[in-house]
Amino acid sequence: MKLAPKLIIFDVDGVLVDVHGSFHRSILDTVKHFTGRRFTYAHIQQWKRRSGYNDDWRLSTDWINSLGEKVEYAQVRRIFQKLYWGTNGTRGNVWRERWLVPTRRLEGWAKRAELALFTGRTRRELRHTLEEFGFTKLFRRVVTMDDVEHLKPHPEGLLRLLDGADPCEALYLGDNLDDALASKRAGVPFLGVLRRGSEARRVRAAQLRRHGARIILHSADELEKYWK
Repeated sequence: MKLAPKLIIFDVDGVLVDVHGSFHRSILDTVKHFTGRRFTYAHIQQWKRRSGYNDDWRLSTDWINSLGEKVEYAQVRRIFQKLYWGTNGTRGNVWRERWLVPTRRLEGWAKRAELALFTGRTRRELRHTLEEFGFTKLFRRVVTMDDVEHLKPHPEGLLRLLDGADPCEALYLGDNLDDALASKRAGVPFLGVLRRGSEARRVRAAQLRRHGARIILHSADELEKYWK
């Protein structure tokens, strides 16, 4: 299969950025904070295969409540943010992030199509990462959770980025069920991105194919092989 997109939209976490040590670790640390119990990254993938858990604060809240604790979303968000950003001069988990796609590759793509981002991150979280890795000018249009009324799997963010353009001339790369569902509802072709040998790929690859993924890439970098 060959693709010729004019607009390429990327999810961020798990697609462009390895968040194993940042967001995912913050989930585990938050659950431990409220329950005293330790869990693994494999447990996170079981939650991530469900719709509605693109929001890590919601995922953490529901996980904690499922273990018998009674906590509010706002409480969980506050602790999660402290763990993610750090407090009292200590570095938080955000500093463990790693950019996944080579700079030259992205710069080459930007000469062939417009690059955009549709992410469940906050604007502050995204800005920090783009500035840290030097990509603030590469993505001309960005939609975060702060920019929409409805989060994924609602297609609002994709429709904003399309801005009336033909969905078939766009492409969305994501790594979870809500990315696939948002793409389907917006009519945008979808490619899954799940690292080779990962628990995420074992748990979600077949699920993404069932919900419309044309291909499951091992990394976003592999997009080059399918681009006309």
